[in-house]
Amino acid sequence: SLVSGLTAIALRRQGYSVGILDADITGPSIPKMFGVKDRPTCSDNGILPLSTESGIEVMSLNLLLPAEDEAVIWRGPVIAGVITQFWEEVLWGKLDYLIVDLPPGTADAPLTVLQKIPVSGIIIVSSPQELASMIVKKAVHMAKQMKKPIIGVIENMSYLYVPEIDKKLEIFGRSRGEEMAQSAGAPLLAQLPLDPQLAALCDQGQVENYRSDIIESLGQKLKDLTPLSIPLIKAEK
Repeated sequence: SLVSGLTAIALRRQGYSVGILDADITGPSIPKMFGVKDRPTCSDNGILPLSTESGIEVMSLNLLLPAEDEAVIWRGPVIAGVITQFWEEVLWGKLDYLIVDLPPGTADAPLTVLQKIPVSGIIIVSSPQELASMIVKKAVHMAKQMKKPIIGVIENMSYLYVPEIDKKLEIFGRSRGEEMAQSAGAPLLAQLPLDPQLAALCDQGQVENYRSDIIESLGQKLKDLTPLSIPLIKAEK
């Protein structure tokens, strides 16, 4: 979800109209990250998404629950139905990009998105651990089997930068970003560090205040690479 949020922010800073469909139904964290708390309203034509401070449109199941920590204990068909409803019944308007945030793995949520939504491109999200790489490759194979284009790879938690010694520490082992990009047949779009400031902003609902050259670079790369609509397959939490 962090990568989904940062991708939306990067594109919004490029001047695009952006929305986030939170398809991580059982772990929806997008509203918390962006500080969105109001309940969506309905018109005669459908559900109206909420807007973040910078104008990113958001729809998430957490906005419809009685409390943000309410558990969602649903089986696959119900989850698939909600995702489809968010796509078909939410009035997204004229967006340049729609980011679809997905949970890890290759289960009901990503399958529903790839079957029900006209996907223009997939961003694969990984982290340096070898175990994560194994799971990510399953997502890569899923995308290829369903003949959906992979437009890039983002490695999350790639390193920790310590400014006092001007050094990057690979906390979770050596980077496997380039290796994963080669496996996916797509460019490595970004290597995101472990950043305490970013974590604090997410907890405060102010992720849009995060500034980093990495995010600006990501926005430019996506601008050059992608057409309308970017679903994200997450392969780590």
